Amino acid sequence: MSKSFGAMSVAQLSVLIQAGAADPVDVTEAVFQSIADYGDKAIFTALTESRAMEEARASSRRLREGRSLGLLDGIPIAWKDLFDIEGMPTTAGSVVLAADAPAKRDAAVVGLLRQAGMIAVGRTNMSEFAFSGLGINPHYGTPVNPRSADLPRIPGGSSSGAGVAVAAGLVPVAMGTDTGGSVRIPAALNGIVGYKATRGRYAMDGVYPLSKSLDSLGPLCRTVSDAVWIDAAMRGLTAPDVAERSLQGQELLVPENIVFDGAEPGVIAAFDAALERLQKAGVRVSRTTIPAFDAIIELLTKYGPLVTAEAFALHQERLAGPEADRMDNRVVMRTRLGAKTTAPHYMAILEARSRLIADVDRFIGNRLIAFPTVAHVAPPIAPLEADDELFFATNNKTLRNTMLGNFLDWCGVSIPCGTGEAGMPVGLLLSATGRRDEALLGLGLAAEAVIRGDFA
Repeated sequence: MSKSFGAMSVAQLSVLIQAGAADPVDVTEAVFQSIADYGDKAIFTALTESRAMEEARASSRRLREGRSLGLLDGIPIAWKDLFDIEGMPTTAGSVVLAADAPAKRDAAVVGLLRQAGMIAVGRTNMSEFAFSGLGINPHYGTPVNPRSADLPRIPGGSSSGAGVAVAAGLVPVAMGTDTGGSVRIPAALNGIVGYKATRGRYAMDGVYPLSKSLDSLGPLCRTVSDAVWIDAAMRGLTAPDVAERSLQGQELLVPENIVFDGAEPGVIAAFDAALERLQKAGVRVSRTTIPAFDAIIELLTKYGPLVTAEAFALHQERLAGPEADRMDNRVVMRTRLGAKTTAPHYMAILEARSRLIADVDRFIGNRLIAFPTVAHVAPPIAPLEADDELFFATNNKTLRNTMLGNFLDWCGVSIPCGTGEAGMPVGLLLSATGRRDEALLGLGLAAEAVIRGDFA
């Protein structure tokens, strides 16, 4: 077999399992062996081997008896350390929660994917409390981007371990959360697919929050088709309900403001080449200014970021006590900035947000939006660990493009579109206005091969 089980797409592995060519027990054992053999030990914060083997044996019995639960039965999945898993504390990438009481039940989406037959292999590392787009974690280590061939580079965050686990071929899919780009950023920087659903598409019960006005979920995987399968199961469906759309006549809107500011030449070149391929395949591309993008930057500069205000409200007591000394100092510094956002300022942000969402929805209509997921490729880890000023500047730039979609309640999928500096991956972000996930994924199914070009 040319690929390990963890390096396959969900669809490839499903074919083997459903046909009886691979047994879920053998698959799960092989996944754990691959994790054990892999040199980077910062990818997972905990493994759930006992649970996984029990689930694998149950899946194997069902399949032998002709009682398959569907296409995802027997497929391994890793969970970001924000999702409750029964019997384990949810640590959110932080040591201060390690002694918390174990979760009494699985998070709602964990339970739904278990009902679909998926096998939980462990919890993946992340930026502490999900509050960084870089993926650096001083407590559990920083997973190294497996695409880096020269020196250790960031994985992207906050779903850092999830992105690396998939990109390194350890698991076919990992679940992340996305408040400002935390699914799409690691997907882009590691050269995989990351789908951020419209906020509220999935049940959030049992998911540790960062900013309830912005938090959303989504899988990191190898293909858009995989994301479609996982999305269906997360909504309790037994089969996907997303249909592939034709590229002919589809209009993509490419913003001319904000998203290309300071972008690396290699990123722009890879993005433009993908656009040219899409145009040759029948897609119409329109370049225009989206005024709301400038308005968002001005609003957050004036009042402070919405995510920071809500993160401060969540962690206010913790930041005032001894636990703050055990947290990543950069997370503490950034979260404390939320104290500057007064109640009237917070209400002003929410009111402006509602108005901007309505305005942009009318402006965009049924079109989809395309721009680089991140304006740069994954930078080296060491300089960011050594320099706070560089860390914060890079974090802001890394999050800039993706956070626009969170603020406007968009859905989005990052698809690899080529490479930039140092041969590192570049992602093209397709987005749609809120609750148009089916249209987004349908176009993603048709466009993925074109967008990827020669990228493998």
